[in-house]
Amino acid sequence: MHVFKSAFEKTGYSTYQLSILVILRVLIGWHFLYEGIAKMLNPNWSSAAFLLESKWIFSGIAESIVASPAVLQGVDFLNIWGLTAIGLGLICGFFTRWAAISGIGLLVIYYLMNPPFIGIEYSMPTEGSYLIVNKNLIELFALWVIVLFPTSEKIGIDRLIAKMFTNSEVE
Repeated sequence: MHVFKSAFEKTGYSTYQLSILVILRVLIGWHFLYEGIAKMLNPNWSSAAFLLESKWIFSGIAESIVASPAVLQGVDFLNIWGLTAIGLGLICGFFTRWAAISGIGLLVIYYLMNPPFIGIEYSMPTEGSYLIVNKNLIELFALWVIVLFPTSEKIGIDRLIAKMFTNSEVE
């Protein structure tokens, strides 16, 4: 616990505040990692169903992706490995800022493909009743908090990388 305390004291935030930020980073990382691995292990998974549900401004792009098996396979590959890499980066505190920004980008795509707007109805039921704000939007803004409060510079692999380039002692 001494390592955590000394790392936290240097930021101006309390141990409790930074602990909660690290927990937030790890929980979001777990969600991304789990989604990536679950898709990877399911041989029948494809983003086609999600893409075909698109009803808003990007529905044409979604239909074109599904219409081309090679493009769909590429999108599936990028989705699976993107989720997995983002999750690992957030959990381990490895290139955390890049992982969080990449996660924000992915969530923006998910949100814009299937936004929770009035008048847009989907054939697949959602987990609840949403109006503008859904879990993708909430997680997107939580990742923005991770970008603004880089906890991995105190607890994570990013701290070790910074040490290598600055030749300073890690406390």
